[in-house]
Amino acid sequence: MANFYTDTPQFRHYLHHPLMKRIVELKERNYAEKEKYDYAPMDFEDAMDSYDKVLEVVGEICADIIEPNAEEVDQNGPTVENGRVTYAAPTQQNLDALNKAELMGMGLKRRFGGLNFPMVPYMMSADIVSRADASFQNIWMLQDCGETIYEFADEEQKERFLPRIVQGETMSMDLTEPDAGSDLQAVMLKATYNEEEKQWYLNGVKRFITNGDADIHLVLARSEEGTKDARGLSMFIYDKRNGGVNVRRIENKMGIKGAPTCELVFKNAKAELVGTRRMGLIKYVMSLMNGARLGIIAQSVGLCEAAVREAYSYALERRQFGKPIIEFPPVYEMLANMRARTDAARTMLYETSRFVDIYKTLEDIGRERKLLPEERDEMKRYSRLADAFTPLGKAMSSEYANQNAYDAIQVHGGSGYMKDYKCERLYRDARITNIYEGTTQLQVVAAIRHVTTGTYLQRIKEYEAMPVAPELEQLKRVLKQMAEMYEKSVELVISQKNEDYLDFHARRLVECAGHLVMGHLLLQDANKDAALFRHSAEVYIHYGEVEVLKNCNFITRSGIEEMAYYKPDLSVIE
Repeated sequence: MANFYTDTPQFRHYLHHPLMKRIVELKERNYAEKEKYDYAPMDFEDAMDSYDKVLEVVGEICADIIEPNAEEVDQNGPTVENGRVTYAAPTQQNLDALNKAELMGMGLKRRFGGLNFPMVPYMMSADIVSRADASFQNIWMLQDCGETIYEFADEEQKERFLPRIVQGETMSMDLTEPDAGSDLQAVMLKATYNEEEKQWYLNGVKRFITNGDADIHLVLARSEEGTKDARGLSMFIYDKRNGGVNVRRIENKMGIKGAPTCELVFKNAKAELVGTRRMGLIKYVMSLMNGARLGIIAQSVGLCEAAVREAYSYALERRQFGKPIIEFPPVYEMLANMRARTDAARTMLYETSRFVDIYKTLEDIGRERKLLPEERDEMKRYSRLADAFTPLGKAMSSEYANQNAYDAIQVHGGSGYMKDYKCERLYRDARITNIYEGTTQLQVVAAIRHVTTGTYLQRIKEYEAMPVAPELEQLKRVLKQMAEMYEKSVELVISQKNEDYLDFHARRLVECAGHLVMGHLLLQDANKDAALFRHSAEVYIHYGEVEVLKNCNFITRSGIEEMAYYKPDLSVIE
């Protein structure tokens, strides 16, 4: 029987990372709930065994149900009638299977019925689901909106809404509007408070809302009349049971067709304020988006994995000139790079997830009691690392998902362009990953400050200090040389004290940081399991070396005056 967890040994490698002991102890509060809930772990080994068993269930459902359903979902998709969405029948089958296995609300606390899973095994589930069907991951993964309710809603709201998520009710985050895409501070959906009824009402339109006819919505709306910036926005919960929101249409998308992307019309829709007014975008959406971006990294990794497997299988079977095409150097080089990119993106995903686990759990403990000074320092350290690694991981992994999907079609040749082959769907599904939840360009904007403040370089130096086996020392030396080039390039750009010049080279500097971080992570993986990771480490570090050299050479040779070459000549268009 196929299983998308057990057939990928990388998962158990990351599940048993040394930091997991600290993560689990924090998450389980030193196993304080073992007497209260029969499914709460008694100790670290029991917790790890629980994660392993649940992930096996996820892997089995994905291999036996979700992946076989993916093609029909892509062809038929959801429909809308009288303002309501109906999922494609196989999508509902997928949801029913995961709900029956009690895999909704995985990260929520046990008092709400959740599994209280850390981010690492939760992201593994997202990784596996995405390999099976990236569009379905968009529906299932939105359960993560429950974390925002847990963090910022009041106790009464938590008690009402979070058990419903665990029981299988779906969620959406309603942020973007026709005139407010990436620029969320331009949101104008109006929230009005009726003093007599003590009730908020929402009016306006939201666009590009994934799973827009969900049971429970988190909605960003303008609560302060006369404002036009982020300080006038608040976060609300909308419950579909109350009515007032209709789906005007489902977008006819290029890919991820199983997840309905909706235009919503709010007409006096009753809603509840989450947290405090004016903090909707400044605090709550930023937290929500960071979680969503981590989910897109997982989606990108799952797509990378699916693409490399499709390409590899085809290259073994397809014969040209009397032999399988996998024996031709141009093909096996492509496959090696696809595998290396997949492993690089995955190691970045779980490093970032570990950072998020530690700082988020300590933050949660801080709501229960005063943190010790060393705990507060630990939380700040991992919060900074998570803040740096999330946009870097999202930018790099989503570009790799696109490249792997592109290469999978290339390996298939003309056949890959036909809808008969899975790689054609993967190509369409992957294309959105470097657009939604913040384009790659916006991730660079978020990441560049960690270049200029030295967050990445400091972490790279910490990786350099980690020991490796003698046979890996040469790869470590290559990474050290790459870091020296990167450091000089950063210094050169910063020394110009020109914001436009920094913006011009930001992508190149961020990419260099990404290659170095991922190269070091793969090197450490190879140090622990050479059979599983050494090949990818060698291929990726060589690839990264070439990319860093290219970017650094461009920076060295491009002064401020050279920026003028790239400015648009509007007179040509006119």
